[in-house]
Amino acid sequence: MMPFAGLIFDLDGTLIDTAPDFIRALTLQLQRHQRPLPASELIRCDISDGSAGIVSRAFAIDPDHPQFAALRSEFLEIYYHHLAVDTAPFAGIAELLAECQTRGIPWSIATNKPWRYTEPVLQALGLLSTACAVVCPDHVSATKPDPEPVLLACQKMGIAPSEAIMIGDHRRDIESGQRAGARTIAAGWGYLRPGEQAADWRADATVHCSTQLQPLLFGL
Repeated sequence: MMPFAGLIFDLDGTLIDTAPDFIRALTLQLQRHQRPLPASELIRCDISDGSAGIVSRAFAIDPDHPQFAALRSEFLEIYYHHLAVDTAPFAGIAELLAECQTRGIPWSIATNKPWRYTEPVLQALGLLSTACAVVCPDHVSATKPDPEPVLLACQKMGIAPSEAIMIGDHRRDIESGQRAGARTIAAGWGYLRPGEQAADWRADATVHCSTQLQPLLFGL
């Protein structure tokens, strides 16, 4: 059991599984361009790098390619219209959030996903009204791994960073939490690359299955 006064979650790959709808959007885009779809496992690995990583792999181009910006914009527009079809919280997350509500413990989100895409997916999942705060790149001057998103989430929850736990599936989530002075949990169930070990991020704890998070936090 880890005592805390508030939780901060990364979004994609930690709180919710957005991979199915990213794959759906990319499939539709690649069909337009008559290109093959990469393996789903490879697409999942790119989600932590956002649309830039997904488009780079799918079209085998770098961000400085003359067609990159247009392809990325096209992908994002398709995704915007399919962002809450199969996306859902990871197993055990709904129960964890319900336990937080029962205990009066606030939780928030610190994500590098822009508000334009974050707000509608959280609204569709019924999470927007229950989160104490949602911090997107639109709300800060520097994104993770900078500590600013975590510090802002703590401020909105009314707690000190030392009372918070930052949970994320990427090294930058852990670094952001550590630099803010929060404790951290590495989400090993998220979008890690092949061979990547969440334990290498030196978080305070590493959890490999989302259903193990609630027992760790509450000893249930």
